[in-house]
Amino acid sequence: MKRIILITIALLVVSNSFAGGKKTPSKPNVILVLTDDQGIGDLGRHGNPYLKTPHLDKFYDEAVHMTDFHVSPLCTPTRGAIMTGRYPINNGAWATFKGRDALSKNALTMADVFRQNGYKTGMFGKWHLGDNYPVRPTDCGFDVAIHHKAGGVGELSDYWGNTYFDDTYFVNNEPQKFKGYCTDVWFSEAMKFIEENKDEPFFIYLPTNAPHSPLIVDEKYAAPYKALEGEKIQSANYLGMIANIDENFGKLDMYLNENNLADNTILIFMTDNGTQYGFNYEEGMGHNHGFRGNKHSKLEGGHRVPFLIRWPNGKVEGCRDVNELAAHVDLIPTLAALCGIKIPDNMPLDGIDFSSLLTSKNSTLEERTVFIHHRQDWRQPHDVKQTCVLKENWRLVNGSELYDIENDRLQLNNIAAQHPDIVSSLLNDNERFLKITKANPEYSELPANVVGSKVQNEITLTIQHAIGEGSGIWKPEQVAEGIKNSNNTHALEVERAGNYEIRCCRWPKECPGAVWGIPANNPKNAYTYQTIKPQKVRISIANQMFEKEIKGDEEAVSFKVKLMPGKTLLVNDFIEGKEKYGVYYTYIKYLGE
Repeated sequence: MKRIILITIALLVVSNSFAGGKKTPSKPNVILVLTDDQGIGDLGRHGNPYLKTPHLDKFYDEAVHMTDFHVSPLCTPTRGAIMTGRYPINNGAWATFKGRDALSKNALTMADVFRQNGYKTGMFGKWHLGDNYPVRPTDCGFDVAIHHKAGGVGELSDYWGNTYFDDTYFVNNEPQKFKGYCTDVWFSEAMKFIEENKDEPFFIYLPTNAPHSPLIVDEKYAAPYKALEGEKIQSANYLGMIANIDENFGKLDMYLNENNLADNTILIFMTDNGTQYGFNYEEGMGHNHGFRGNKHSKLEGGHRVPFLIRWPNGKVEGCRDVNELAAHVDLIPTLAALCGIKIPDNMPLDGIDFSSLLTSKNSTLEERTVFIHHRQDWRQPHDVKQTCVLKENWRLVNGSELYDIENDRLQLNNIAAQHPDIVSSLLNDNERFLKITKANPEYSELPANVVGSKVQNEITLTIQHAIGEGSGIWKPEQVAEGIKNSNNTHALEVERAGNYEIRCCRWPKECPGAVWGIPANNPKNAYTYQTIKPQKVRISIANQMFEKEIKGDEEAVSFKVKLMPGKTLLVNDFIEGKEKYGVYYTYIKYLGE
């Protein structure tokens, strides 16, 4: 009788370990949800008196909260730090344009770590770490990537005509039409990916483009906030976009529970920087959890963000606060420790493993310093100016303003004069950090678009990513209206010697038009087209310079050039009288030897 019982138990164990003939994953799944420009105050459980986020509130009540979690104050710097575990000043991606909004070649990423450890990897939403090989999502560890290009849906580097609804996104780098609202698409496609891969461990990176501008959402989500607009809040659409994210997050959580995946899934909700439209300190509108500073700012509200994490099987749960200082660069070592996976020996990391804080109520970390350096330029971030150095409760801003964040959440009282020893100590920490940083090649070398690769035979360059002294343009409306910008330089790496075609265009390939004309198509009637009449195109590359007259009716002015392997700069301009300005769209194709 005892033998029969043991056999029965064994059969039960086997049947529970194999669903449909497939082994149930022993490693936890990981889903990282990252929203765009949603600040620390844009959450119901953080005391926002206007915004309703019932699904995120429910998740908050089940999760562990890192209450002193920091990112960079802008999109790309945060995303690069999450993906590489390195500060922006170390991985080279410290701006959102001007050639510094991409990772460097051969950068190892979080997705690489998971894939090398047997995970299926998927990315859905906003990448903003490079639009060309070698730093597209599929080049950086993702098995499946469904995303828009550049920094937002409908930007000039994205697919022409995207407007948040019924858009064309890139599925493993091929354009594909989708129905529905962008955020709905990202979550829906993520759940499809789970459905196809739920019998093995998976890692999902789900970075939404919302609630980044332009502030577009279905009216039903904004309607509850319209009466508050202009008096209590800046934008009903902004809160409506977060309400839509909340609804989608609730659908994802329900899906995990219905499919018995929630217990063995590490689910994270966080945001990429401070709020842009949720708080205005000067006008007293919105809510920022008691902090001052929005997106871009080195003040606390610019970089302290919500970080909620739940993993029932790992005992990471229970509506518990963890108050120790942590940052975006910590995610790779922390998740690797939680999942029991190996980090490549050749992967440099700036972060620390804070997993013990999540799994133990009595754990503490060694004292550490966190650094915030970024700059909206191709040039390196400043050493001290426009920085923030964080240690325990101290915040040193711009090297001269010292705040005790525990006792002065609004950072109104600069106490640097009272604590010169602390100022000196933090400056010394920063100096030691920079000494190491400046030895890294990424500090000096520009991230390069690779041409001549067998992986991507033709690359697309846009003026949005061009290097120069201009302030930059990023909207298709600006291109449509013929707004001119002096940025004109692109960093390239030639992989194969041979002949190349360089096509300089006024309009993108998916919506072609003559250089002096306008496209025949105006998708969704979204733009007002204006003509320009440059007389010439001039390019220089690899110590070669070419110039051609423009007839006006051609869609592209093409140059055939011979290139040898190595790094170079492409400079391309439209010439109009005595004025020159960057070419809007440039296509480079390898033609052969």
